[in-house]
Parts: sequence; C-alpha cells; structure tokens
Amino acid sequence: MDFELKDSFVEIYKNITPPFGFNGLGELTYMRTYSRLKEDGTNEKWYETVRRVVEGTYSIQKRHIFKYDLGWDKAKATRSAEEMYDRMFNMKFLPAGRGIWAMGSDSVEKKGLFQTLNNCAFVSTENLVTDKTKPFLFMMDMEMLGVGVGFDVKGAGKLKIKSPRKSNVTTVWQILDSREGWVESLDLLLSAYFDGDKEWEFDYSKIRIAGEPIAGFGGKSAGPKPLRKLHTELKHLLEKRISEYLTITDITDIMNMIGVCIVAANVRSSAQIVFGDPNSEEFLKLKDYEWDSEKETYHGSNVHRAAYGWTSNNSVFAELGMDYSKLSIQTARNGEPGYVWLDNMRSYGRMKDESNGKDSRAVGSNPCSEQTLESYEMCCLVDVFPTRNEDIKDFKRTLKFAYLYAKTVTLGKTSWVETNRVQLRNRRIGTSLTGIAEFVDKNGIEQFRLWCNEGYEILKYYDTVYSEWFAVPKSIKITSVKPSGTVSILAGVTPGMHYPESNYYIRRIRLSTTSDLINSIKEAGYRVEASTHDPENTLIVEVPTAIEGVRTVDQVNLWEQLSLAAFLQEHWADNQVSCTITFKPEEANQIGPALNYFQYKLKGVSFLPKTETGAYSQMPYEEITKEEYETLSKNIKKLKFKQTSEESEQERFCDGQSCIL
Repeated sequence: MDFELKDSFVEIYKNITPPFGFNGLGELTYMRTYSRLKEDGTNEKWYETVRRVVEGTYSIQKRHIFKYDLGWDKAKATRSAEEMYDRMFNMKFLPAGRGIWAMGSDSVEKKGLFQTLNNCAFVSTENLVTDKTKPFLFMMDMEMLGVGVGFDVKGAGKLKIKSPRKSNVTTVWQILDSREGWVESLDLLLSAYFDGDKEWEFDYSKIRIAGEPIAGFGGKSAGPKPLRKLHTELKHLLEKRISEYLTITDITDIMNMIGVCIVAANVRSSAQIVFGDPNSEEFLKLKDYEWDSEKETYHGSNVHRAAYGWTSNNSVFAELGMDYSKLSIQTARNGEPGYVWLDNMRSYGRMKDESNGKDSRAVGSNPCSEQTLESYEMCCLVDVFPTRNEDIKDFKRTLKFAYLYAKTVTLGKTSWVETNRVQLRNRRIGTSLTGIAEFVDKNGIEQFRLWCNEGYEILKYYDTVYSEWFAVPKSIKITSVKPSGTVSILAGVTPGMHYPESNYYIRRIRLSTTSDLINSIKEAGYRVEASTHDPENTLIVEVPTAIEGVRTVDQVNLWEQLSLAAFLQEHWADNQVSCTITFKPEEANQIGPALNYFQYKLKGVSFLPKTETGAYSQMPYEEITKEEYETLSKNIKKLKFKQTSEESEQERFCDGQSCIL
C-alpha cells in the first residue's frame, strides 16, 4: 500500500542546489535538525528528505482511500505528488518541522505514532475528579514525543490527595525502557495518592544507561536519573498535601516537574503553557521569584518554584471588558502573564466574519497560541512562504498542496482515545503564513490583504473538495499564523509575523560536541566555541546573517506589531495568530491601554521585553553592522558536508523561540 515516486523523477532534483537561506544557516539547520539516517547508515540529502515526506503523505492517502474503497487514481496521484515535491523542494511551502522530520519515517509508518506529525496539544484539568491522573499522563506522553502541551488549572479544589495504601510486603514495579514504561510509572505513583492505591517501589534497572542512542527520536539517553528525580519530587510534594485538595500551585508544579524530567531525559526542551483566572492571586504569583545577581540566589514568595517553573509560559483567560491595568504592570516586568480571550476563540473564525460559534467546545490553546483547541485535541501545522511564490496565482496553487499535506495528517489516529474522538470530529489544521513582515514591507499591506482573502477562499474550496474525496468532515478551522522558527530559517525568511532583530546579525545555534557536522563547519570558516553553560557537551556555531529590505523590531513600535496581528486575525487566521509583541522600556506603560483596545480584535497575545545586545553571553541573536557582516562573511566558504552518520535531533513543538524554553 506504499506510494512511491518514480526514481527518474527524483533523479532530476539530485544535482539541483536546494534554495537554503541565510548564508549557510538554512543548510546547517537542515543537517542538524531534519536529515535522518537512511538504511545504509548515511544521512539524507534534501532531495531525499522531500521524497520521504511526499511519499509518506501520499501513502497515508492511498491507504485511507483503499480502506474505504473510495477509488484510487494512480496517474492522478502521481501528478499531484510530483507537484507537491517540486513546491516543497523549492520551499514555496513546507510542513512544520515536525512533519519534515517524522513524515514517512518508521515512527509513523511502522509504529503508527501520528502524534509525532502534530505540533502541540491542550488538556484541561476541569474533570480531574473523573480523569484523575489522565491529564498528567497526557502531558508526559506527548512531551516525550516532542508535542508541546497547554493546560489549565480548573481542577484545583476538586481532588483530595490520599495516603497510599501500605503493605507489609514490598511490591516492586520494574519500569520498562520505553515511553510507555515511563508514563506507566507516573500513573502508578499518582494513583497511589489520587486513589489511595498501593505504593510501589520502582526498579529502574531496565532503563538504558546514560549516553546510549535513543533510536527513532535522535539524541542520547540520560539514563534513569531524570525519572528517578521526578518520582522523588512528586512524592515529596504529595506527601505534604495528604488529606488536602489539589491547588492551582499543585497542578502547575506537577506539570512543570514533568517538563523538567523530559528536558533532562535529553529531549532538551519543553513547551508548556498554563492558563488561569486573571482574578486568582495564587495563579498570578506562581512566578513570584527573581534572581539576585549579587547574592547569586532567588528571592520571592514562590522561590521554591524557580527550579521548574520556567518550563511553562503563564497566561490568563482574559474576559472582554475587564480591567487590564493591574495585570499589565506585571506583564511589563517580565512578559507574563500572556492573554487569551476564550469568547473570541469560541465565537469567531476570522474576526472579520460573522460570529458562528463553531468552536463552542474550545477550552484553550497550544503553547504558542496559534491554534484554538478542545481538551485532548492536537494541532497539525504547515508553513507557506508568500515571498517564495511568484505571484498570487502561484501562491494559491501552493496553498492546495500545503492544505493537502495538513488534511492528510488528520487521517491518522493516535494512541489516545480522547484525542482520536476530537481529532476525527474537528479535523482541525493550521495552514500558516510566514515571512509576513518581509512581504508587507516589500509589497505593501494592500497586496497582502488580497493574497490573504483570496487565499482563504481557495482554502475553503479545497477543504470542500478534499473532505468529500476522503469522505471525512470538513475542517472546523483551517488557517493560523505560527511562530515558525527553524522552518523559516531553512527558506531564509522572517519568522511568522515577527520582525527581525536586526538587518545584520550573528545567529548562534547549538550542536553536540560529538556531532559529525563540526569538522565541515570549521572547514567552511564558521566560528565555533564551547557553550558557556554546557562546555563538555555543547558547541556554539556563529553564523553571520543578513535579511535586507525589511524593518527591524527596533523600528516597529508596540502598536504597529499589534495592528499587524489584528490584521492577520481579521483577514487570514480562523484559528489564531501567534504573536509575541516585543516592547521597549518606554512602551511598558502602554500595554494596558493596548490590551483594552485590541481585546476585540485578537484571540491571544503575549509580550516580551526588548533584550539589549550583550545582556547575556552567547545570545541566539547578536546585532552587528553591515560592515561587520561583510567582513565575517568574506571568511566563509560554501559548506561541504562529508557523509555523516548521525540521527538528526527531531524538531519539536511549533519551532518558535517563544515555545522552546
């Protein structure tokens, strides 16, 4: 049932230089993040990665069509797949990083882990009395697969913590060396305190030792230490709370501790967002701790949370018409809380269209807030690059294949019954635009408005056509704007709706000290140095980068950024716009008035204080002058990667800096 492109077709692209962006940064990012190992032990090249993704996409379609005897047209499928291949190869559109990395891989084809094709998810704790451990297990399972998860604290005050049932005989549970084994151990531990079940002693001896490769997902094992630490911390937390109800802090602590465990277990990053009541003092003080550089310690009422509180962004369910003055002062300090408006998320698609209430069951969003979601729902994203398309006709044609990729992902099922039920009903996708600031500055807002509106209408047409062909429901929503970090780097465009830090800058990326790529990078003339935070395991590569013809974040004030987000929410995104508004110190007092005005135009927003160059060592972006850029670039030669044989580190979450902490 596998679909295969003709070798003669793919061979045409073998000797074509891929259009990677940013002075070698795009190609380096591809080799580090997306080039998977082939069966012969060598790494994919771009034309092979595109082949794997396209063949994986059409194989899923083919199996679905044959399963329900809907009529497969081989010749038509081949023509369609070849055009998708060409548009992907030339980066007119790309699946989100998760899709580039996982589509067509054994994780999907053999293990059926369709979770790996989705970026993010949301789970509510509102039904904690009946769900009990389930929201926490969902968090751990999804994050181990690289899926970021949003959650709420609505279960606070509903579940009483019990004393585990003791036994005269020690009962030992041997933890299997698998994702399922780790999640199962969490279930046993939490059930002991949530249900008063028996207390287990865990045997960690089956978990692979630190340093061994993690097959299928890249990276190396950290051994049993992170899981053992999680168990110890959870027991310590819950023992102190016996006979009391789980609080807002308890729920957030458990989720955040899970996030730390996943990071330490060599997933390397965690994406969580927690939503709370804007009137809850307990919620608003979750991050009441600050670093004292002189005393080199934290201080504040919640100082104990500093060890794990960083794993989640904290946002509030804002209410239309509320008073933002107090909250905005807190946001001005460190960028939190962020804001989402459930009324707008549930009532509207695009904000320019009539209220329809189609999403009345929505209860939250993903960590980067570009997808409205129900509990246990996931989101599949795909990037379209307007600046890479020749004209509006070319753009609309590209949208067909971007949409088709995302819709295909909804045909798969996950290992979670609750997720399957909502996924198959909603078929939610996020056809996202990126390189927006660049397009607008070069072509004008009116041309962009036409592209957005005509593009949205053609997507609705394709949704009708292909939903009927697949014999599945039309998608509840189809468009969004995601942050788009590494995927935008591949194509050499600005990320999402955001403006660049500078027209000329040094972009730093991280690589393992054992990476096969290091010698090729050094030979090409890039500067490489040890990480100041992890010198034994991590190296920093500096890439001089230019993006000309577009204003920088220093030249665009808070109000214009919010206006662009509102424009996108009006003309393009029927889901949401992921917008992190960068504000300067002198703009801090404008956050409250801006929220008051834009609450009727947005579904979500977060804020980030402008970080000055040199604020800390080895910043991801460092502004440089044009002259410095030209000097540094003179010393750089074309990358010539020798045949490597290491598994790339999978792309996780929404691949945006605001998601990956």
